[in-house]
Amino acid sequence: MLRSRLTDSLKEAMKAKDQLATSTLRLILAALKDRDIAARGKGQNDEISEDEILEMLQKMVRQRHDSIEMYTKGGRSELARREAREIEVIESFLPRQLDEMDMRGAIDALIEELEAQSIKDMGRVMSTLKDRYPGRMDFGKASAIVKQALV
Repeated sequence: MLRSRLTDSLKEAMKAKDQLATSTLRLILAALKDRDIAARGKGQNDEISEDEILEMLQKMVRQRHDSIEMYTKGGRSELARREAREIEVIESFLPRQLDEMDMRGAIDALIEELEAQSIKDMGRVMSTLKDRYPGRMDFGKASAIVKQALV
């Protein structure tokens, strides 16, 4: 479903002559194709799962946030603005992200459910979070919250 939304959006962007959306969607689809090929090489299915696509999109957003920070420090505001617009295109395919308060609530409930008590349980908690909230949570931030809760 997400895969077809991406290709349909690329067609629409091309018809609308939206160069930024077109180039961003082409980057996404190229990365998707690379992941599909890598999955085949590992003996998996022909295509990566929806959850893996969401994870890939989140990674692309994080990379662009890092780029914005570097461009801003380097005085390249026009490139920072372009990266910000690319983030908007990518995020339009992601489900609504949990805000920090919702994330903390979900993490606290999961820690209680799994009876996690120490930092040794962090891997189990993070793994379960990734299974239950694919594409809906920034797992970098979640990791810090889990670590803080388990110390």
